[in-house]
Amino acid sequence: MEKINQAFEKVKMNPAFEKVKMNQAFEKMKMLVGMEDDDDPEAAASSSSALQHQDSFMDEFNRNCTLSTKQRFYGFAICLAAGLTCTLLSMLVFFHPIKFAITFTLGNLLSLGSTAFLIGPKRQVTMMLDPVRIYATAIYLASIIIALFCALYAHNKILTLLAIILEFGALIGKYSLSYIPFARSMVSKIMLACFDTEF
Repeated sequence: MEKINQAFEKVKMNPAFEKVKMNQAFEKMKMLVGMEDDDDPEAAASSSSALQHQDSFMDEFNRNCTLSTKQRFYGFAICLAAGLTCTLLSMLVFFHPIKFAITFTLGNLLSLGSTAFLIGPKRQVTMMLDPVRIYATAIYLASIIIALFCALYAHNKILTLLAIILEFGALIGKYSLSYIPFARSMVSKIMLACFDTEF
């Protein structure tokens, strides 16, 4: 039994064993985020060129922008880090609503775009336009447009501050909760329970 344990320890120390272990973990991560195995961009492009000639814009965009899994993870990490940095830096200019709105909205857009690296732009748009979250997406995108309009065009600090509050509420209250199963119904039940008082 001791010899078996020693042999197993030798195998575990082998760099090839570590590489296999890392590849298995990487494959599990890809399956979790719903990515297909597309490490070979040329093979993906040649297989996609056999599709119909009348494809939508997003199909053509996906074919022309084939990234390896490693590149997708790098793009996701960089975009998410930039988005979080912009959002956190916006807190430094909190008392200047116009600058705050621009940096906060830029941070939100970068964070939203980071998931397109993981799952692809077509799937991102499809998920955003899903009937379950179409209203949440519309409210969130409209609030981003309103916040940028108030900050860049109207230059009104009060309207900009209200638009930022609307944007933050739409991000947390509608859009983010739409991706968590049963979250919106649970939050609405909690709100009803908290504020449903009888006199």
